[in-house]
Amino acid sequence: MAADSAAAPERCVSLDAYRGFVMLLMMAGSTLKFASVAKALPESGIWAFLAFHQTHVEWVGCSLHDLIQPSFSFIVGVALPFSLAARLGKGILPLPLLLQAAWRSLLLLAIGLFLRSVGRPQTLFAFTDTLIQIGLGYTFLLYLGLRSVRTQWIAFWILLLGYWAAFALYPAPTADFDYVKVGVSADWFAKHGLGGFAAHWNKNSNLAWAFDLRFLNLFPQATRFEFNPGATSTLNFIPTLATMLLGLIAGGTLRSTRAAGEKLRWLCLMGTGALGLGWMMGALGICPVVKRLWTPSWVLFSGGWCLLLMAAFFAVVDHLKCRAWTFPLLVVGMNSIAAYVIAHVCNDFIRSSLLTHLGEGTFAIFGKPYAPCLLGAGTLLVMWLVLLWMYRRKIFLRI
Repeated sequence: MAADSAAAPERCVSLDAYRGFVMLLMMAGSTLKFASVAKALPESGIWAFLAFHQTHVEWVGCSLHDLIQPSFSFIVGVALPFSLAARLGKGILPLPLLLQAAWRSLLLLAIGLFLRSVGRPQTLFAFTDTLIQIGLGYTFLLYLGLRSVRTQWIAFWILLLGYWAAFALYPAPTADFDYVKVGVSADWFAKHGLGGFAAHWNKNSNLAWAFDLRFLNLFPQATRFEFNPGATSTLNFIPTLATMLLGLIAGGTLRSTRAAGEKLRWLCLMGTGALGLGWMMGALGICPVVKRLWTPSWVLFSGGWCLLLMAAFFAVVDHLKCRAWTFPLLVVGMNSIAAYVIAHVCNDFIRSSLLTHLGEGTFAIFGKPYAPCLLGAGTLLVMWLVLLWMYRRKIFLRI
């Protein structure tokens, strides 16, 4: 056996770097205003390209921004085998671990509801926030983390096939369905609506929408829930659990005693296979690749990208040991919960403070069209400096 595979690693530095990369993408998405620059400079293909990859696609397809949430969920799965090994090594039994997981799930739900309700007159009972979606599936993930890899693969495919069948069996919208009533304009539907068998996954007319129409109105709402403008749903947590499971299996491979080269090949082969299978399901009309509904094909397509990104970070950071460049990412990646809260709560405060103390002219130094982007860069830098301060003082928020 190769020397680098003699013992299972206790930590995966590449995972922290990948997590930091994902969190920076999320923070940049709420600060850097590429779309504003692209609108001011419509002739610039570069800014249009950057703006596209900083926003979600309308329905079918994928941008870089669309890969943030699946990466976050995938990383939760990858980290779990390392966490479980450390706790089991301390003699903690499975039942207390499950109880801890249930408590963490409740905390994630509470934090997610709090963040989504900031600035609102009452609690917004919506369960589509990233932390909430992870929380809804985390206890099940830990339970499966205590089971064999074979059981994990079986659970993964049951989730995908079962979720696909549930949508396929739910009646597709009829020809006279009033899409305008559920927030889908005629122009939008003409551009992005699906026909034939794929109509089972049309916006705000599918199984997940029907579930939320009943479920969310069980909670006190400012107005009766009729539809989500973004078309995300509570039931997304089921395929999100499949994404976390894919990460769990990948994490088990990374923590195994396999040689580094073998781990890298596994990640690349699995990533390419999942990416290709997800794309094929969409191309053949079996199941469209829709992030907003977290369709089974999206689990495979985005999961393939996550595996390939994990492979890239693992190859450079852990296999080749090139780590000096990762410091800015580790500052964020090792404090991801803090970064998530700062990005959601402090963004507007930091932006307004920069304008107050530095003035609008400071950010228009390269011209007015670039001012929103430069202001966003300043906001992002302040957030990173706060995280750097926490990192140097070893202040890490854990759940």
